[in-house]
Amino acid sequence: MITKYYDSDCNLGLLDGKTVSIIGFGSQGHAHSMNLAESGVNVVVGLRPGSGHWEKAAAFAADHPNFKVMDIEDAAKAGDLVMMLVPDELAADIYNEKVAPNMKEGDVLMFAHGFNIHFNFIKPAANVDVIMVAPKGPGHTVRTQYQQGRGVPSLIAVYQDYSGRAKDYALAYASGIGAGRAGILETSFREETETDLFGEQAVLCGGVTELMKAGFDTLVEAGYEPEMAYFECIHEMKLIVDLINEGGFAKMRYSISNTAEYGDYRTGKRLITEDTRKEMKKVLSEIQNGTFASEFMTEFSSGRRGKFLATRRVESEHPLEKVGASLRKMMSWLKK
Repeated sequence: MITKYYDSDCNLGLLDGKTVSIIGFGSQGHAHSMNLAESGVNVVVGLRPGSGHWEKAAAFAADHPNFKVMDIEDAAKAGDLVMMLVPDELAADIYNEKVAPNMKEGDVLMFAHGFNIHFNFIKPAANVDVIMVAPKGPGHTVRTQYQQGRGVPSLIAVYQDYSGRAKDYALAYASGIGAGRAGILETSFREETETDLFGEQAVLCGGVTELMKAGFDTLVEAGYEPEMAYFECIHEMKLIVDLINEGGFAKMRYSISNTAEYGDYRTGKRLITEDTRKEMKKVLSEIQNGTFASEFMTEFSSGRRGKFLATRRVESEHPLEKVGASLRKMMSWLKK
């Protein structure tokens, strides 16, 4: 069983007199930096000059004297703890060129995803702590939950414990962004990275979107109206997932009709067959042995001129996108 930690197990005071540098101000970066500043931590945000995020970060800094915006090199130099919150494909170059030369012995290097450390794209110096704090939710949720006095559960992991206090720093940081209010779970860089990639590819993104698209196509090809196909195979997915989030499969099955539940039992295993499970194991193996990571980094090292953008374009042109856009105009609650 994974041990759970809460604010009572964390010493936020460990960050007193220290500076936390957040490299990046995107989805996670804005949430971490703002939450930490409002928890009383000295925060520096590192951005490239001309970044589209600079103005937003500077606006927050105007009302928070313990929050500053600098270029990446100066932020890395100022930080006692340096959190890398930039896209995976950019992190190694930014670290090697702008962060590593400005870190000092005893600093703490941090990540919210283990990808670059686990697959050795970033090789940290031996004289720093290397830890991870990974909220299990998007940045806007990390921020809004904090503002409401709640938090998002987070993972922590220690890769390198130079100081002997790496785990304490991870817990303190997690508490500062609000995770201690919900619960903090300890894992490893390997486990977080491999399960995260597998979940995204086999279930949450690759699996679910392809299943919804196949359902839509099957109904349309059989002569049903695209709007009906969209409602039944795509729009209602959120309703089911919300029920699962609230109470697991049991609550979902309790809440749906007997007809739907019977169909669930009758049909699910006909779609997710042993062949599907074998392919999932193959996907996991490609993640574990580094095949996916190597392919991903090669694709992005080409300046995204390869199949990534071509595939994005093809997917955006699927008929379900046009149908969905039209139907969503009817739903005023989606326009917030």
